[in-house]
Amino acid sequence: MGEYGLSNASWRKSTYSDGNGGSCVEVADGVPGVVPVRDSKVPHGPVVVIGSAAWTEFVGTVGAARFSASVVLPRAE
Repeated sequence: MGEYGLSNASWRKSTYSDGNGGSCVEVADGVPGVVPVRDSKVPHGPVVVIGSAAWTEFVGTVGAARFSASVVLPRAE
């Protein structure tokens, strides 16, 4: 994938994000063929660029509760 000019991008958070500045991801609309995603706590940090088809599949899978993942936390030393 190439570089994308995101300096004027319009970023949005989920409506489920709390109003107290809670942790969330933001996505930018209007970039052809891809969906840029970033951490709302670090707006000038790195951006993950995901293909539109992959993003659509991800959102559909999560929305249909077909997403199952297990989290393995590292052991404290």
